[in-house]
Amino acid sequence: MSDAGTTPRLKPEVKTQRPRLHKVILVNDDYTPREFVVLVLKGEFRMSEDEAHRVMITAHTRGVCVVAVYVQEIAETKATRATEAARSKGYPLLFTTEPEE
Repeated sequence: MSDAGTTPRLKPEVKTQRPRLHKVILVNDDYTPREFVVLVLKGEFRMSEDEAHRVMITAHTRGVCVVAVYVQEIAETKATRATEAARSKGYPLLFTTEPEE
């Protein structure tokens, strides 16, 4: 018996979607010292002194600033760790996350 007339079976192509990205947002407050905000940005988000200062000033003037964009789990972990670092020092500094559009 010959298989010459049959078409080979192909596995269905599975398309994997890229994970949805989430923004980490720095929310300004009037109590946390600017130097501490810069310290947290440098430590948790690996920013240079200049980058951290620019992000801090942007949040200060606009009320909020996008710090970085990551997959959801990493974004939430970094936002939580940065917020907890501030809480441990008694500051109300807040980092939140939201899906990127």
